[in-house]
Amino acid sequence: MGAVPKTTAARSFPTLLAVACAFLFVSGYFVVRFPDVEGAEYASYGFNLLIALPAFVALVRQFGAGRGLLALVAVSVFGYLIEGFGVATGVPYGEFYYGDAMGPTILGLVPYLLPLSYAPLVIGAVAMVSGSGSALRRILLGGVLLVVIDGVLDPGAVALGFWIWPGGGPYYGVPVSNYGGWLISGVIAAALVTLIGGPRLTRQPLRPGLLDSLLVSMFLWLGVCLFSGLAFPAVLAAVLIIALVRRRRRLVRTAALPAEPTDALESTSR
Repeated sequence: MGAVPKTTAARSFPTLLAVACAFLFVSGYFVVRFPDVEGAEYASYGFNLLIALPAFVALVRQFGAGRGLLALVAVSVFGYLIEGFGVATGVPYGEFYYGDAMGPTILGLVPYLLPLSYAPLVIGAVAMVSGSGSALRRILLGGVLLVVIDGVLDPGAVALGFWIWPGGGPYYGVPVSNYGGWLISGVIAAALVTLIGGPRLTRQPLRPGLLDSLLVSMFLWLGVCLFSGLAFPAVLAAVLIIALVRRRRRLVRTAALPAEPTDALESTSR
């Protein structure tokens, strides 16, 4: 009695998602061991698009086409602006620049593919903390969670040469200022998604797919960190993966609850 049906357990972590996680983890080995494969920077476009698609599709379904696309555009434009400003001025992250491994850049500042890697992180972080509580609380928690996520990403990215900190730093070559910058940008990005989504993040069940891009991304970075010898970021990635899987299971269990009618949501948001 009380056991979760096999169908529910399967939906909480479907086979395709499990295969994607395993594939991304193994890919971390090849990314670390064979960093100079010709054309890799261009192949990364397709790679990042495939990783980002689950979150993008789930967001459009959660918010509706209009709001979903607006949220994606808003986060993408914000990402370009804050990262471009950061590279040009050193504010708010500290002095850094993108390496050639990230592919062509806009005005020599920010890679074109930035939204494919950044927006899914924001979507996943917001989905992790949404469902209840005030908008301010969820925005702040989303920003903090993005800082934790970057505690995995930045050391791995530095090891791969994705971006470079000329002055180094105490956390695997990353300065503390980077995480202050990520808190600022993370809170703003979480606010964009939270405010555009409005009641669709609290008054209807959240789609588990909102977490999937962040989840598979964490498996990739877990592999990168492990095979690069980055012990603490690897442990942090494993903790985040466990939290994401548990959160996804809870979302699957509540997904069958009836959602409020669209017109009611619209009237509430007004």
